[in-house]
Amino acid sequence: MPRFLSTLLLTVLLALATSATAQDLVGSYFAFIGRDDLYNSKGQRLTEPWQILRQDRANYHRFGIWQVGDEGDNFFGSIDNRAIMERMVMNGKIDSFAGQRIVAGGVKVHVQIYGYGNRGDFVQVTVSD
Repeated sequence: MPRFLSTLLLTVLLALATSATAQDLVGSYFAFIGRDDLYNSKGQRLTEPWQILRQDRANYHRFGIWQVGDEGDNFFGSIDNRAIMERMVMNGKIDSFAGQRIVAGGVKVHVQIYGYGNRGDFVQVTVSD
């Protein structure tokens, strides 16, 4: 029984150590959230920050629509990665005031993408004028 408990304890400690490791910065970009980013491709007004951030990346990568201040990124060039933007924002950091400013538009954002390798797990979003 003691051997089983020590093996179990070692397994738990290894799992905790693995999950506690810091994730890597896999990409980042600056973008200006303009009027085009506030509406989806059907012309409907977007009301959530993650929707607008996703539309900004779709505009940039898919539709060739960009504003002065927009930068490219390797991560959100993939439609699959853009599809997980909501989860990445929810798992990441964006304060409510920054979210309100994104929804209003006319702000510059800095998005940092964290994960492992080519997998993104969360984003950290900051807003400036």
